[in-house]
Amino acid sequence: MKRHARAGGSDSVCAGGRRLECSWFGPPPTESPTLVFLHEGLGCVASWREFPKSVAEATGCGALVYSRAGYGQSDPAELPRPIRYMHDEAVVLDEVLQRTGVRNAILVGHSDGASIALIYAGSAKREILRGLILEAPHVFAEPSGIESIAAMKVQYESSDLRDLLARHHGENVDCAFRGWNDVWLDPGFRDWNIEEFLPAIDVPILLLQGSEDEYGSWEQIKAIEGKVRSEVKAIRIPTCGHAPHRDHPGLVLAAMTAFVLEEVLK
Repeated sequence: MKRHARAGGSDSVCAGGRRLECSWFGPPPTESPTLVFLHEGLGCVASWREFPKSVAEATGCGALVYSRAGYGQSDPAELPRPIRYMHDEAVVLDEVLQRTGVRNAILVGHSDGASIALIYAGSAKREILRGLILEAPHVFAEPSGIESIAAMKVQYESSDLRDLLARHHGENVDCAFRGWNDVWLDPGFRDWNIEEFLPAIDVPILLLQGSEDEYGSWEQIKAIEGKVRSEVKAIRIPTCGHAPHRDHPGLVLAAMTAFVLEEVLK
């Protein structure tokens, strides 16, 4: 059964055999293209705050935001996650889009969410896909990023980071953190690479990368630009870390809005 949340409200969708929390802003899929927000490795519906609503209002599109299993108020995920967990999440994404009735999708992915979007876009012909907006995407593992993730583990065990994350994830907090942190620190993850999916992607792409992102470098952007078949607009944002939409919300909102209106929906 296809469901979507009430405008501005919360609901859930069953995908991948689990109940996933979701929220909907703006018009339904029958009336407008849908911006589908895919969160980072420690994110969820709540961590996006008001940003999806702002993009929906600025573009006239609907916005669907959901938490993957093990995050936010969704059902827990089975741990440990496999190294190919983002490949698995791309399959779940396809099911989410089908069950919510999305007809024309613009994927807005942040970090892990950006990688999931790339796998989804490049693994099969996607008739409903109109464009990709990717913040801090990664297509291969970088030693510097893994070092930052190792440092995050120390913070989680020795500071108030767990309590801060619990505000968004509640009882899922350990599942969310370990499901992300443990797999990235697995020695086998150093060989993780999804560049094989890039040559099949042919929809417009907007790339946003912070100049001071501790988890990924501009090399990720260059790899995407050099291998996809579509037009790419890449923006390097100065004095910006891993989350451009939080560090520079006005700039990022303007960039996303212009891209949707001038490149995707033209």
